[in-house]
Amino acid sequence: MSGDLQYEDEPRSCRQCSVRHHGICGALNGQQLTLLSRNTRHSRHEPGAELFGDETEITSYANVISGVIKLMKVLEDGRQQVVGLKFANDFIGRIHARSNAMSAEAASEVELCLVPRQIIETLLEDSRQLERHLMKEALRELDEAREWMVTLGRKSAAERVASFLYLIALHQNPDLGPAQNAIEYDLPLTRSDMADFLGLSIETVSRQLTELRRLEVVVIRNKRHVIIPDTGRLRRRSG
Repeated sequence: MSGDLQYEDEPRSCRQCSVRHHGICGALNGQQLTLLSRNTRHSRHEPGAELFGDETEITSYANVISGVIKLMKVLEDGRQQVVGLKFANDFIGRIHARSNAMSAEAASEVELCLVPRQIIETLLEDSRQLERHLMKEALRELDEAREWMVTLGRKSAAERVASFLYLIALHQNPDLGPAQNAIEYDLPLTRSDMADFLGLSIETVSRQLTELRRLEVVVIRNKRHVIIPDTGRLRRRSG
């Protein structure tokens, strides 16, 4: 009975959503979810699809339901740098900004829940909890960016590749601890994208992955499927 009471004020579509209790949706009550669900639409994108471009107008925000998105900055001469990744449950968009500061591209098959900008702004006026959630999200992203600056500025090539593999593992299972845990996943980035993200050459990335395989820190099958028998060991190799 208590379960029925818990969900009776939630839209049916939200009850069945895999990210209902995560991301921005986890910060909303039933009435706010109803407003959200009436104005959202789901979209699916294949790997390589551009989701939005640099300096384009922000008309909607998105909750990532599944998949991985890469955030990129492109220089005038066409060179690009992968500057961040977004995973399931993450929120995409710059609150209170008028335009995007970077471009976004699907790194894997991606499903998004798109929310018009004015709806998010309305909810922010009504929900202190949503405001706090987005503030915490922004601070988390800032902390991650600072950590990644250390990775790129001070860590060796071997430590960078290990750090990247451990980063993906953490997003697959946020509860990973120092104890030995096995995990497996598909790499969301190509070797070229990994090189961009890590500030390395493709050849260096490939060599470091080969070395991790030789040491049996990871097992890689079909080029993209990664098996980590002991995440604690991988974490120690990340520096």
